[in-house]
Amino acid sequence: MIEFDQDWSGAVDLITQAQSVLLIAHVSPDADALGSALAIGLALESLGKKVQVSVGEPGFTVPESLQVLPGKQLVVAPEDLTPVDLVISCDTSSHERLGVLEDTLVAAEHSIAIDHHPSFTGFGKLHLVDPDAAATAELALELIDLLKVDLTPEIASAIYAGLATDTGSFRYNSTTAYTLQIASRLFEAGIDHAGLSLELFDNESFAAIQMLGDAISRAVLSPEAVSGKGLVYTSIALDQRYGLTELAMERVIDVLRRTAEAEVSAIFKQGDDGIWKGSLRSKTSVDVGAVASELGGGGHGHAAGYTGHADLPLMISELQAALAKA
Repeated sequence: MIEFDQDWSGAVDLITQAQSVLLIAHVSPDADALGSALAIGLALESLGKKVQVSVGEPGFTVPESLQVLPGKQLVVAPEDLTPVDLVISCDTSSHERLGVLEDTLVAAEHSIAIDHHPSFTGFGKLHLVDPDAAATAELALELIDLLKVDLTPEIASAIYAGLATDTGSFRYNSTTAYTLQIASRLFEAGIDHAGLSLELFDNESFAAIQMLGDAISRAVLSPEAVSGKGLVYTSIALDQRYGLTELAMERVIDVLRRTAEAEVSAIFKQGDDGIWKGSLRSKTSVDVGAVASELGGGGHGHAAGYTGHADLPLMISELQAALAKA
């Protein structure tokens, strides 16, 4: 059993002593991972630190869907990184999700892991891990406060992006009174919440709309699954992606999960390497984080994911069997 701990004073000491810092977001980053990294990066830059932010994908650049995030000038492709005193991972539950930067963190003399996933595996030398946090962005803001950095509109915007996306615009069960208090602080700091929301949720390319329509048209409803609570799922093969990134496919499950007849929704996405990945959502009673863990992944009680293999029918049958036991 991994012990979730928050060594805040230790983290502040490490950051205070470091002259240079690398912040790593997980591969195929979402707004919480990259937003948290950029928010902390901007805060550390204001303290005079040399800051690099990266993702463990060769040649990484900020995807179009996350161009709204401030601090993009801090992003460096992994092959162009220079040595640092301290490495910090953000929103990464297992070392595999560090991609090609896994060895960089493992070999670092000083490292901090900041995460909110119950499936966090315990890597890194110092932890700021709280599975009760609605987003890693909550923990990022707490660290920024402890560092006594002013909450600028840029830092607040990066935090808001992570908070809003990981809570489904504050609709998911993970949203707490504290989450909304943070959102109020971010508003007061001067964020353009309407502009951020437009870019994060309501600004899609026509190709993304076509991909969404095709994926929904292939959806399958299994009302008898999950002990009669229902499962709805679809798949997107590599040649059905309309040239879009894996991150763009996540929007599909936000539509699928609205299905009234299904407690659980799933999307199977084929990566560039031909391997299928599964994303899971549940509404109320099913712990899809536990289901994903059984299948080799992890996540939260109502939102999780895992990596499977190259056989889609086998992926589907394995999920149905795991859900039957859940």
